[in-house]
Amino acid sequence: MDSAADWSAARMTAAFRDGEASPVEVLRQVLERLDAWEPAINAMYLVHRDAALEAARESEARWRAGRPLSAIDGVPVTLKENLYTRGDPAPVGTAASDLAPKAADAPPSARVREAGCVILGKTTMPDFGMLSSGLSSFHGVTRNPWRLDRNTSGSSSGAAAAAAAGYGPLHVGTDIGGSVRLPATHCGLFALKPSLGRVPIDPPYMGRVAGPMTRTVHDAALLMNVLAKPDVRDFMSLPYQPVDYAAQLDGLDPKGLRIGLLTDMGVGLAPHPDVVAACRAAARALEAAGASIEPMRSFLSAAMLDGINTFFEARSYNDVSAMPPPVRAKVLPFIVEWCSWRASSFSGADVMSACTQVMAMREAAVRAAARFDFVLSPVSPILPYAAESACPGDDPHDALPHIAFTVAWNMSEQPAASLNWNFSADGLPIGVQLIGQRFDDLGVLRLARAMERLRPPQRPWPQAPGQAPAPQRGA
Repeated sequence: MDSAADWSAARMTAAFRDGEASPVEVLRQVLERLDAWEPAINAMYLVHRDAALEAARESEARWRAGRPLSAIDGVPVTLKENLYTRGDPAPVGTAASDLAPKAADAPPSARVREAGCVILGKTTMPDFGMLSSGLSSFHGVTRNPWRLDRNTSGSSSGAAAAAAAGYGPLHVGTDIGGSVRLPATHCGLFALKPSLGRVPIDPPYMGRVAGPMTRTVHDAALLMNVLAKPDVRDFMSLPYQPVDYAAQLDGLDPKGLRIGLLTDMGVGLAPHPDVVAACRAAARALEAAGASIEPMRSFLSAAMLDGINTFFEARSYNDVSAMPPPVRAKVLPFIVEWCSWRASSFSGADVMSACTQVMAMREAAVRAAARFDFVLSPVSPILPYAAESACPGDDPHDALPHIAFTVAWNMSEQPAASLNWNFSADGLPIGVQLIGQRFDDLGVLRLARAMERLRPPQRPWPQAPGQAPAPQRGA
């Protein structure tokens, strides 16, 4: 049966406008879906049922009066728990956190609230947002709806699980090394890591962005129209450009585009054959549509990847080592070992050398992409791994080899998206990554929309225990 929980944001607001359905009716179906799935996948940290119902009633009144606040007024949205919402604690995935309620909304939270979206609640994440997993000392294990024994990846683990399970159409995650794109590829979603500063956040940080995680590119564009509005709290934000991403989404002709094809980074984990095959199939589809596909050599060295690993380890060790022992004991032991085994003896020279390698990575990424209109690559080199694992391989001394395809684009500040392309032999999603020139967020969205129409037929979304099979989904 067709459930409003599976509707796109565009379909929802069309139903609100035409009187076919109300925000309250839609929210109730989304909550029913959440109740069916949540015991199995653990995607939510907080569910604000009463506040969401009140917001839905207010939206219903606005639509009846013909005065919606935005094109996504009344649409349910989830927010990653590190995106502060007033009155809610933000444990950042760890049992060692202070649970004092936050005094104000973070910029993305403020924007969706101002747009009239119905904030369903907050999604889970791993300790401190590190290691790209659904494992948390505070939240427990978040599981992949496509297969409950598989990992969502992270750190926007709950957002990805919620989107794949159908907790409404709009979800917001954060990304500093792949944290919206990695969960998107493992959960069959679309996710955009915007250019640094395109979506204001607070606190801002090198490489850190907030971005949409959705089932369709169009829904992500609708959400970007809201998220990209200015906020003075982000001192790293870009000058605001009043771009209507959704209105300009369609119409990109791949003919004549010069696209670099990067299937092997040469460092980190070796790409799984199914992952490479999906990327090459996407390249063939673009080539058949008139694009010029050119093989691209890796620009990433082992020293660069180790440099960002060193930086992340030093950053986390600085936080963990400052904790009193009883507090530190609450952190996931894997995280403590990961950030301590080398960083406890780092010198200032070690850290500065790592920073130099991060800057070299940034320069190399920009230069490598400069010859092309876009770059096409895998997102993750692997298929979804075990749900209980802290990282692929469970080695705290080599915990980030799976981010080689994603992390450089954070450091170079370029927009990058994950778009599901096809599926492995055992039905697990495989996404491809689309990278644009710095600040060309609209271009990446437009290419993703064109590729959404070129890709093979998609499998039905996974169904909660006890639900009837879903119909096949299209583009």
